[in-house]
Order: sequence, then C-alpha cells, then structure tokens
Amino acid sequence: MDEATPGRRERKKAELRTRISDVATALFLDRGFDAVSVTEVAEAADVARPTVFAHFARKEDLLFDRYPEAEALVVAAITDRPAGTSAVAALSELLVRLADERHPLSTIRGRFRRFWVVVGESRALQARARELTEQLEQAIAAAMRQTEVPEPELTAALAVAAYRTVHLQSVRRILAGDDPDLVAGDHRDRIITALATVDRLGEQAISPSTERSVPIASDQLT
Repeated sequence: MDEATPGRRERKKAELRTRISDVATALFLDRGFDAVSVTEVAEAADVARPTVFAHFARKEDLLFDRYPEAEALVVAAITDRPAGTSAVAALSELLVRLADERHPLSTIRGRFRRFWVVVGESRALQARARELTEQLEQAIAAAMRQTEVPEPELTAALAVAAYRTVHLQSVRRILAGDDPDLVAGDHRDRIITALATVDRLGEQAISPSTERSVPIASDQLT
C-alpha cells in the first residue's frame, strides 16, 4: 500500500491533527489559552500556520479537539440503540459507560482540573463550549427525529440541559478541590437520575390523556 492510498492518507491526516492538538493543549495548559497564539502552536508543532487551520477551523477547537468524536458516539448511541430502549436511556447508558471507563471525553477526574481552570479563564473558550453544546443538541435532535422519537427537539433540549447541569456541578466540585473519586461517583449517579427524569417526562408527554375534555358554555367565559 503506497502513501497515495486513501486509507493511509486519512490515517496520516488524523495523526497530524492529533499531534497539533496535543502540542497546542500542552501550551494552553502551561500558559493559558489566551496567552498562546496559533503561530506559536504551529512553530511548536513544526507545521505551517495554514496547516493548523486546515485541521481546525478555530483556535478554540485545538483544545476541544474531541468534539467530533463525542458527537459521533452520541448520534450512534441513539440511532443504533436496541429495540425497546428509549433514546434518552441510550444516551444515559453511553455517558455512564464513558464515566466508568474513565474515557477522555468524560472529563470529571482530578487530572482534568487544570483543563477546566484554563476554560474558566477564557471567555473565548466558554463561548465556544456553548456553541458546541448547541451543535450537539441539534445533532441529538436530528438523530431522534431520524428514529421517530416524539418531540425530538424538546427531548434533545431537556436531555442536554439535564446533563449540562450535572456536568457543571461536577466541574465546580473538581475546581473546588473535592475528592475526585467522590465527585466521579456522584457524577455517575446523577447522570442516571437526571436522564431517567427526562425519560419519564417524555413518556408522560406522549401518553394519551385520561381526562375527558369538558365543554365550556359561552356564558362561563364572561
């Protein structure tokens, strides 16, 4: 297989993307996001500045480089879920599994404290995080719509809001210096509880009403 083969080309492209992100992340964690320029990242990674932007549309994405992986995992959890499993339950199972595996996408561990300090110091990173959350919500809604989940936009919004609430509280505890193992355990339990609540709300919303409508006479309106 020569270097022009699509498979090798894509693999080398992915390896370069990872290397650039790793170099950038190390610089950001050391000096802070706003103190490091894209030019410095390019020089440290031994690539041209345009090469950085060929792999990352925005500087912020150098730190949030695993977002595409996160979106792919979430969408697959919904679209490929077993028969009889709700979309929200499938999301919960994925998030719990990532937490149990200590997957890098589950960033509630003591080693991520510096990562969250850097994010908290940068308005640009916080704004980008909000944009990516909205993008993820749209992807979830589309996957739910594809698999005929009732009220997909509302269900996606509730699921994302529930997880975001749990996640932010866990991040605040990590930053406050709480025991990381206790935080991780509580985080896991709260994911299950929060998304189960969303799931129940969804079931109630689509259940046929048991109440019969009562006609209102016109004189009752005055």
